[in-house]
Amino acid sequence: MNLFTALQAAWPVQSRDAAILTGQGLAYTWQDLDRATAMLANLIDSLRLRGREGRPPVVAAHVDKSVESLLLYLATLRAGCTYLPLNPAYRAAELTHFLEDARPAMLVCRPADQDWVIPLAAHSQVGHLFTLGDQRTGSLLTHASLHSDVHTVAPRGLDDLAAILYTSGTTGRSKGALLSHGNLLSNAQTLLRHWDWRQDDCLVHALPIFHIHGLFVASHCALLSGTPMRWLDKFDANAVLAQITDTRAPRATLFMGVPTMYGRLLASPALSAAATAHMRLFVSGSAPLLPADFDEFAQRTGHTILERYGMSETGMLCANPCRHSEGPRLSGSVGRALPGVGVRIVDDAGLHVHRNVTGHVEVQGPNVFGGYLGLPDKTAEAFTDDGWFRTGDVGRIDAEDYVHLVGRAKDLVISGGFNVYPAEVESHLDKLPGVAESAVVGVPHPDFGEGVVAVVVPQPGHTLHEAELIRAIKDELAGFKCPKRIFSVSELPRNAMGKVQKNVLRQQLDSTFTHPPASNHTGKHA
Repeated sequence: MNLFTALQAAWPVQSRDAAILTGQGLAYTWQDLDRATAMLANLIDSLRLRGREGRPPVVAAHVDKSVESLLLYLATLRAGCTYLPLNPAYRAAELTHFLEDARPAMLVCRPADQDWVIPLAAHSQVGHLFTLGDQRTGSLLTHASLHSDVHTVAPRGLDDLAAILYTSGTTGRSKGALLSHGNLLSNAQTLLRHWDWRQDDCLVHALPIFHIHGLFVASHCALLSGTPMRWLDKFDANAVLAQITDTRAPRATLFMGVPTMYGRLLASPALSAAATAHMRLFVSGSAPLLPADFDEFAQRTGHTILERYGMSETGMLCANPCRHSEGPRLSGSVGRALPGVGVRIVDDAGLHVHRNVTGHVEVQGPNVFGGYLGLPDKTAEAFTDDGWFRTGDVGRIDAEDYVHLVGRAKDLVISGGFNVYPAEVESHLDKLPGVAESAVVGVPHPDFGEGVVAVVVPQPGHTLHEAELIRAIKDELAGFKCPKRIFSVSELPRNAMGKVQKNVLRQQLDSTFTHPPASNHTGKHA
């Protein structure tokens, strides 16, 4: 048993029902998925790709989201190779790093990028280059059409490498997390049970598929349960609402998104209880959801968003309850550890801490990756002597076993010898009148070592004044936690999955207390 055979076993290939419906009105049946992945896998087999260092060959995809790019992923698994998804927004310098690090035997890029990708691929000794466009164009499909639509799945086990997923890279250079068939399959099976996936479910898929959320969590759940997807190549709030309200079969029942998507859905007057009456579950992850958005979504739709917690290295770790009988879904919490997953909180010395005491989050389970590609020292640093993965997150576990994250360990601010957790300060800032969202960082300070600095985004139609915000926050927090400067911006810098890039903010605000900016309005970004 491997990941692909488990997915394929769930497909009702004799059915004429749609497996994937696109926003352009195209329908792909389960038989289409089986035949197309067979043809692509036969193409991959014909290339006789070679792996490196005892690992299966790597197939890299630097393409736009499309049903065909999902089929390429599945065909790569079917052929027994390792899949490497790459953000199509990456440019030459970034792509060069991934090609030189992962050394793929095959690369698929967009037709429009071919001219500048060819020399990069040649330099990194990529043996085969194909193109794939988002409108079913490109050399990959042309070559695959020449091959048989019958294919014998390559024999791979649960311990074999299935994918390399590069960390989001909000700080430093991305590392390649090595994920096995067992890592991915165990996590998908757990989520199916935990989220009560049903045969009549239908997922609105609007996430990118170069990341764990869209490629693994969303796609695997639908494919492993044999339930259809309503597929959007990119997120658009109106398009998502159109899919949700469409009364034609299959009716949408689930939506998975990142906080930015929920913010845009809330900006649409079409979002209502009537519009979402047929929905069963809304899931949010990849970044913290604003409490105000959590509350407003519940008020307007009657649905309480289920927040969960995961990482590129681990898949999903925690989730708020799906069933009402198991407890409430709490704003600001990522819920309890999933079945089979261990979560513990330790202090700086690695010792367990009591309930509601903040410390370092460590995890263990069949979903946890095997290590970082070509980085044995980084891999060793990432695991404890007893085999727990150090997530780098800081949090606490309450009396009801709910996990509350307060930030990344690297984002901890030490001001005047006192620890300041940015998430705590942000939670108070976000509640102030006129504040849409905020981000808190620490920058060099001549007296305190680090000074607390906040960046806030005003709500539409509001003007924020630094002095007033500082006075208001001082009524809520101890003095050492209060921002010494607060800057207003139109939006926060984010990566592709919506995570705030605090490394960018720190760089931009690095000289705040040595060469203070002349104004507290710093433009689009801080």
